[in-house]
Amino acid sequence: MNHRRTLTGTLLAAALLASGCTGSGGGSKAADAKAPDDPSKVSGTIKVLTHRTDIVQDGTMKKYAAEFNKIYPKVKVEFDAITDYEAEVKIRMNTKNYGDVLMIPGVIKKNDYPRFFASLGTQDELAEKYRFTGFTTVDGKVYGQSPMGATPGFLYNKRIWAEAGVTDWPTTPDEFLTALKAIKSKTDAVPYYTNFAAQWPLTHWTFVNGSVSCDTGATTALAETDPWGENGELRVGDTLLYDIVKQGLIEKDPTTTNWEESKPKLAKGEIATAWLGSWAVIQFRQAAEKAGADPDDIGFMPFPARVDGKACATANPDYNQAVSIHSKHKAAARAWVDWFTDKSGYAEDNLSIATLKNAPLPESLKPYEEQGVKLIELDDAEGGLVKEIDNASEVGIYAPEYRQDLVDLARGAKDGTLDDFLDDLGERWTEAQKTVGS
Repeated sequence: MNHRRTLTGTLLAAALLASGCTGSGGGSKAADAKAPDDPSKVSGTIKVLTHRTDIVQDGTMKKYAAEFNKIYPKVKVEFDAITDYEAEVKIRMNTKNYGDVLMIPGVIKKNDYPRFFASLGTQDELAEKYRFTGFTTVDGKVYGQSPMGATPGFLYNKRIWAEAGVTDWPTTPDEFLTALKAIKSKTDAVPYYTNFAAQWPLTHWTFVNGSVSCDTGATTALAETDPWGENGELRVGDTLLYDIVKQGLIEKDPTTTNWEESKPKLAKGEIATAWLGSWAVIQFRQAAEKAGADPDDIGFMPFPARVDGKACATANPDYNQAVSIHSKHKAAARAWVDWFTDKSGYAEDNLSIATLKNAPLPESLKPYEEQGVKLIELDDAEGGLVKEIDNASEVGIYAPEYRQDLVDLARGAKDGTLDDFLDDLGERWTEAQKTVGS
């Protein structure tokens, strides 16, 4: 599986913006892909590009298509599962041949969506039914729809935390560090696993943004303020990561970590904690079953910050599905996008947040309901600008390199102080804000 984007809107590939996909889009005015009224009149063969190689290979996507055909019998769905999705689709989008339905690559600038994708309708209309519409809205029109969402947080082994005497979720970074220290002293588990070698898990630390302040305008704040300034949300998150590493609460050698091996290790209690996303819960529970461990040991907790006594967690979209502006079967393509979002059960199957606003939270997030965690959806109106600032600053908040440097700094493999490191990031960021805004 391409785990990098089974997360929920991570926009990990935003770091690729510098390469500038120019494409052969359809001009300034995109066509519409209207929702069909009569399924019996919808026909054609559509190709669906997907990063989910795992569920194409195991036949799951074929089963979804079979259910879809019960409603749309005249539509044939073909899947093109791509391992290196971002790199491959980026190349294809320099032509007119990039499928009928595809997951929007992070390399495509938000303001360029109308050049490549057909409009699904207005945000005013679609936002009444769906979450996440703002993430693909350009000039009031929506160009993509995610089949599910997720929230960032800490996966943890509840049994190990209980053995360490910690049964309540930490509410501050200091409490979190104290809990990890208890795990180190009272159990044999690695308190925190960085997944340093896999690189992409480190990018998840950017998604503390919004959870610390409980502010739906946190993305706008990235565009207007210094994220590493005093009380800046990325400063809070990066400082916690630094302290975890500095205090020796991680694996012995981060360069030898292994993503796939981390799943059964956390499930069995060899690892206690990892910062990822709620999308990962089902993967770690499946790993527990295969390893003969208890899947119920896999828990999920929010970032250790509270506003007025309550924890907040951001709800973010996974990859957004879009209809190619060049598709010859836009009605069939739109039918697939809507059915996959509304009726496939994909979100439920992945224990993820449903895009439908009236759907219940997944079982894995029931503790959030019980403990009053507030799920917020960030306003992404300035999301495109943030990526331009990130590109100009060369910081790479959606790329792994700077946090690898942060980990190396904390473990003594790189010289310098935390304050100097974070201040440098802030200076580059704020200078880029001026450059992009000029």
